[in-house]
Amino acid sequence: MHERRIPEWLRHAPAPSVRGFAVLAGTEAVARGILISVFPVVMYTALGDARVVSKVYFVVGAISLLIGLLVPYLIRFIPRRWVYMAGTLTFALGASVALIQSPLAAIAGLALTTFAVVTTFVCFNAYVLDHIAKIELGRFETSRLFYSAAGWTAGPALGTFLYSWWRPAPFLIAAIAAGVMLLIFWVMRLGNGKLITKSRRPPANPLAYFGRFLAQPRLVTGWIFAVVRSCGWWVYVVYLPIFAVQNGFGSQLGGIALSTSNAALFLTPLMLRFMQRRSVRAAVRTGFLVSGLLFAVAGAPQFGPALTVACLMAGSVFLILLDVSAGLPFLLAVKPSERTEMSAIYASFRDVSGILTPGAAWLVLLVAPLSGVFVAGGAALIATWGLAGKLHPRLGQARISAEPAPGSQMARVADTTAAQ
Repeated sequence: MHERRIPEWLRHAPAPSVRGFAVLAGTEAVARGILISVFPVVMYTALGDARVVSKVYFVVGAISLLIGLLVPYLIRFIPRRWVYMAGTLTFALGASVALIQSPLAAIAGLALTTFAVVTTFVCFNAYVLDHIAKIELGRFETSRLFYSAAGWTAGPALGTFLYSWWRPAPFLIAAIAAGVMLLIFWVMRLGNGKLITKSRRPPANPLAYFGRFLAQPRLVTGWIFAVVRSCGWWVYVVYLPIFAVQNGFGSQLGGIALSTSNAALFLTPLMLRFMQRRSVRAAVRTGFLVSGLLFAVAGAPQFGPALTVACLMAGSVFLILLDVSAGLPFLLAVKPSERTEMSAIYASFRDVSGILTPGAAWLVLLVAPLSGVFVAGGAALIATWGLAGKLHPRLGQARISAEPAPGSQMARVADTTAAQ
């Protein structure tokens, strides 16, 4: 008799790969992309005032920031996999609540999906830093954006089209996509992440690691890049659809514009080549400068609404260049022993930008029309271009250098063991 053996793939889960994480990120892009241009229209329709919409986004962003900072503390008591699963289920719940046609339901749906995004994002980044070596981070960021391209390209336009055709449609698709995220997470069998050291000390205060963060200038600078880049997207995603409705373009223009801009995600391999040939510093500075100038021009009072939309769309292409490059200064500086805590710090950029952008827009709208928000966003991007000049010219060059074979990349990096 032949001895029966259990297949290797059943006994041991395959190691999570760059492609696996990219597929998971791509599924999240479908869930978020289908709603990203719908929620501003829903909120503006329900509340009827851009200033009130800004206030709601401000409050939701503040609460979401607190939740994101508490996640590392929470997963000391609850396994990380359960926290991630709870995040996906909360997203599905938020999309379902938004089906109800009332201002309160719209606010609740926005809040639940926002809280879910920050929860899963903290866990996702911690898993990435657990399983993807630093040498592969540049390739991972490009793969993540490439796999997300379909969701971010088709999603916004499809969402606004479906919303005008049958209101529940985009919310149902988002809830289903959240369920698929959960299924992929189960298949990847990520568990609770790697344990670097086993500490006998009681769990630290969730805010205690701020000191370690502030003591590392590279992390602070990288986090600022992420915040300002995200502010640029907030201006584009939230206030462009409102601008379109105010100027008679209809509720679908915001989604169409975002989908058209996100088609540039398919160019991320070319953007990676540009970053490899020049440097991370050159890519980051180019992205901030050009997007800032285009946003500032978009808000100029002498231009018509059509030119405003065109300039914003052109500027968003350079925000995608920042999506490829501007996260690397932070990720390359994270110590292995601080993965979970610094993942929470990094994830907070979404919520900090979700506080700063609507807060600043609220103040701008007290004294200027909506186009003034575009000028303010451009000024912030240009100011960050100046800060990016302090980056080291050779930052990340060895880690993202292009070679045909992954083995040759690994051989050229001396600190591979420390990065794992």
